[in-house]
Amino acid sequence: MPTAASPPDAIIPAPPLAATARLARLAAVVAVYCGIALLLPRPDALTPTAWRLFALFTATVAGLMLEPIPQGALVLIAITLTPVLGGISPGQALSGFGDPTVWLVMAAFFLSRALINTGLARRIALFFVRLVGHNTVGVCYALSLSDLVLAGIIPSNGARCGGVILPIARSISELYGSRPGTSASLLGTYLYTAVYQSTCISAAMFLTGQASNPLAAKMAGNAGFAITWMSWFLAGIVPGLLSLAIIPWIVMRISPPEIHRTPEARVFARTELAAMGPLSRSEWIMAAVFVAVCGMWMTTSSHGLDTTQVALLGTVALLLTGVLSWEDVRSEKAAWDLFIWYGGLVMLGKALNDAKVPAEFARMISNQFGYLGWPLLFTIALGIYYYAHYAFASITAHLLAMYPAFLAILLAKGAPVGLVSFAFACFVCMSAGLTHYGTTPAPMFYGHGYVSFATWWRAGFIVSLANVAVWGTVGFAWWKVLGIW
Repeated sequence: MPTAASPPDAIIPAPPLAATARLARLAAVVAVYCGIALLLPRPDALTPTAWRLFALFTATVAGLMLEPIPQGALVLIAITLTPVLGGISPGQALSGFGDPTVWLVMAAFFLSRALINTGLARRIALFFVRLVGHNTVGVCYALSLSDLVLAGIIPSNGARCGGVILPIARSISELYGSRPGTSASLLGTYLYTAVYQSTCISAAMFLTGQASNPLAAKMAGNAGFAITWMSWFLAGIVPGLLSLAIIPWIVMRISPPEIHRTPEARVFARTELAAMGPLSRSEWIMAAVFVAVCGMWMTTSSHGLDTTQVALLGTVALLLTGVLSWEDVRSEKAAWDLFIWYGGLVMLGKALNDAKVPAEFARMISNQFGYLGWPLLFTIALGIYYYAHYAFASITAHLLAMYPAFLAILLAKGAPVGLVSFAFACFVCMSAGLTHYGTTPAPMFYGHGYVSFATWWRAGFIVSLANVAVWGTVGFAWWKVLGIW
């Protein structure tokens, strides 16, 4: 008979880089800049200032991959150097911090903090476990549906997983005596693998599903294709739900659990919900704000309020009612860290676009592959783009490195802007499932020790084939029905 679960072990953070390793990585970032700015031939169509700006941007992306120093500090350095190297004014260099896209993500972080603090996020997850957690696949669906609901307003997949999903997954695994080591295969290996792969789908289904999604939407907007919360939701709902439906069964074939019936999981959920008691005043208010914000995001065309304005109104409502305190806002370190690097990257992307760098890159590539029509070039580029994530430990870094270039190249070849914009924005989120370092929740799940390296990578590759097949057929057909292309 399963016993009550012990509290989940804390994930031990990776030790800080040694001084020599940090210096070596910093030197590599500087070398990237110097190699481009001083050694590579500059295209005639680009000014020396534009070329230095491109070198600075590329070095910044390399720094996001190597992480010799925290991302916020790295981007702050780039912002400081932009007026010196990139030929723009200090006001322009700081303009990213006033961009509505940045404040949308900030406000969503504050809303997510209130969701977690009030206990409403955990209550939602436990409700789904109680509803469909009678067997192993049901538990996986319950946790995946919980992440799906929370992705509608929480832009940090790390916050959703670390604060809500993972503790419940660990508790249910231990409820059945499944712990890292010899007993992991009882339940934990399957549950951790399948739920993580599902969180990558949730990230692809919403504008707020992943922190860099609004950045992709902004790049698409710069290319002439406007993306709203509702349009992203409609685009992702059909292929996303299909992927979420089949992933647990695919992982079941790859890493079948020894336990298939989990009635105690529902008992656990009922017990935990009973211990939480009825919804508190704060939870009621949070639920009302949650529904109101999502509802207003869905109906932007009716009332005309900007998505960012709606998110900020929700934050203000929580502050006025005391559900969210100013101390909560001040102490949300992840949000303020994101504010620095996200705002800086928004500025760098705009400056590059103004300098015509992506357009020139697209022209050069198009000249090399002029014999290919856009459908074949799109297919090849999307495959390269997806599996290039083996080289990235960040969805944002991957997006910045490849999204603008591929977008420009394919649009120059006559590809439909809606198809390209959504395909590359959604596929980068799903590609994070390939490895145990692909996005923030990956090391969280992997670090618990339930899934071996070989199992994780094998599952990641096989699930990727299923995702590409679903989104590349049903997804593209659904987008055709919606008029996206």
